[in-house]
Amino acid sequence: MSDQAASRLVDAGARASLWLQPHRIGLIVVGIVLVVCAAMFMRWDWLPDYYGLALQGIWRTLWILVVTCALGFLLAVPIGLVQVTGPRWLSWPAYWFCTVVRGTPLLLQLWFLYYGLGSLFPQFPWVRESFLWPYLRQAWPYAVLSLTISYAAYEGEVMRGAFAGVARGQLEAARAFGMSRWKVFRRIWLPQATYRALPTLAGETVLQLKATPLVATITVVDIYAVASRVRQSTFIVYEPLLLLAVVYLCITGILVYAFRKLEARIPTRLG
Repeated sequence: MSDQAASRLVDAGARASLWLQPHRIGLIVVGIVLVVCAAMFMRWDWLPDYYGLALQGIWRTLWILVVTCALGFLLAVPIGLVQVTGPRWLSWPAYWFCTVVRGTPLLLQLWFLYYGLGSLFPQFPWVRESFLWPYLRQAWPYAVLSLTISYAAYEGEVMRGAFAGVARGQLEAARAFGMSRWKVFRRIWLPQATYRALPTLAGETVLQLKATPLVATITVVDIYAVASRVRQSTFIVYEPLLLLAVVYLCITGILVYAFRKLEARIPTRLG
C-alpha cells in the first residue's frame, strides 16, 4: 500500500471517529426520533398539492440570494476601497451610504423602494412606454435592489476593514518589483483582503438568507410566502413552518460548508 493510500485511510478513520463521539451519536438519535414523530403525528397531506409551488419558492429564494450577494459584493469592493484610499469626495459618500443603509431597517428600505419608487414610475408616460416597464411593474426588481443595497452597505464596511488590514509592506514590495497599481490590487491587495473578510462574509451571507422572507411582504412568492399561503388556505400552522425551518437549515448548512471549503482553499491558491 502506498503512503498516499495509507494517509487517506488514516484521514477516513479520523473522520469516522469524529462522528462516533457520544454527543454526536446522541444528536443523531434525537434527530431520527424527531423525524419519525413528525412523520407519524403531524399532517402532511397538503404537501402534494403545494409541492410544485414549494419548489418554485425555493428556487426563487436561492436565485434572489445568489444575485443579491454577487451584486452586493461587487459594489462592496469599491465602496470599501475608496474609504481606505480616497479621494475624500468619494470616501465620504461611501461612508454615509454605509451609515444610512446600516442604520435603517431593511423592511423600511424595501417598502420605500416598492411603495415609493414603484408608485412614482406609473405617473411618467415615458417610463410606461420604455422597455423597462414590464420589469418595473413587477415586485422582484425592487426586492433584488433593496437586498443588494443592504448587502453592499454591510460588506462595504467589512471590506474597508479588510483592505486596511493588509500589510502595507506587501503592497510596497509589489510596487518595488514594478507592478502596476491594478496588478497590485488584483493579485495581492484584493485576494488578501477577501481572505481576511471571508469569515464575516459567510456570516453576512447567512443573514442575507434570513432576510429574504421580507420579500414576501411585497408579493414576491419565495419559500416563506408559500408557507404562509399553505397556512392561510388549510389552517395548518406548524407543519409548513417546520418544513420552512428545515429548508433554511439545509441552505444555511450548504453555505457554511462552501465558505469553509473556500476559506481552506484560498491560502493554497495564494501560495
